[in-house]
Amino acid sequence: MPQLEHPLKSWIPYKLDLKNNDHILCRWLNTFNEPYKEPFFDETITKCKSINTHLTAYSSVGDLAILKHWAGDLNYVNPTAFIFHISRCGSTLVSQLLGMNERNVSLAEVPFFDDILRLPFKKEGIGGLDTRELLAAAIKFYGQKRNGTETNLFIKTDSWHIFYYKQIRELYPQVPFIFLYRRPDEVFNSHQKKRGMQAVPGLIEPELFGFDRIETVNMNQDVYTAKMLERYFEMYLEIKKYDKLSFFLDYKEGIIPIVKETASITKTIISDVELSAIEERSRYHSKYPNEVFSEKKVAIENLDLKRAFELYEKLERK
Repeated sequence: MPQLEHPLKSWIPYKLDLKNNDHILCRWLNTFNEPYKEPFFDETITKCKSINTHLTAYSSVGDLAILKHWAGDLNYVNPTAFIFHISRCGSTLVSQLLGMNERNVSLAEVPFFDDILRLPFKKEGIGGLDTRELLAAAIKFYGQKRNGTETNLFIKTDSWHIFYYKQIRELYPQVPFIFLYRRPDEVFNSHQKKRGMQAVPGLIEPELFGFDRIETVNMNQDVYTAKMLERYFEMYLEIKKYDKLSFFLDYKEGIIPIVKETASITKTIISDVELSAIEERSRYHSKYPNEVFSEKKVAIENLDLKRAFELYEKLERK
């Protein structure tokens, strides 16, 4: 007898609804097996919502507590690697290049994963819910074998998920963790042009970074960004001490060498034809695929970055 498909095949939990006082609800979305090709997963959600327009009169909602149970019989790919980063260091493009092969599921900054991890900040008294179990169940849904050819699952985290390193490592003790980084002044300069939410005081809970909430209220954005980079490098150095499955790659090595190294670490085969396509795609902007990438690297002297540079150079020496 042919095996029955899971009733939630191609469906993903994509958003938490915290308005109900008694239960945390989870909103669901049918992806219709659309490939995950957008630079960030929130764009993939927008695309899938446009396919679901005939269902706009209805809401697919379930209790978050049942997520683990529903994930039980899914046909999914276990994570091949997690890609951590300090932001603006090529992680988006690396994620896209790895996802060019249909065997690879590549997830870039999934909002639902962030919702789960930061749930204790958003909702007091979450009862017996274990965010680690919820995250593992969510990853199964996002790593579904929707077309049957998938063999690898690469998960690019949000930059601040470095502070959830221990929880994720406990879930996946044998999975390689890739840590991308870059010179502090180059990251800083990029955020000055267009700030990510992690570089704006208060958009991400300051306690997550180890900052005092009151002190950050009126903190200068540049000072805040510098301190953010310090915390990222401090975490990298701490992890490097004892995690034998952690691999640290500097942006200056180049995107193609980083992709090759990631493939080598994870034993992912890249054919000559595939490598040629990857090299061609790497010429273009990660967020604007039709725009040839160009970048002016301007070294800046900023006293606020002194400590970040000390940590960066220490990581380089190691």
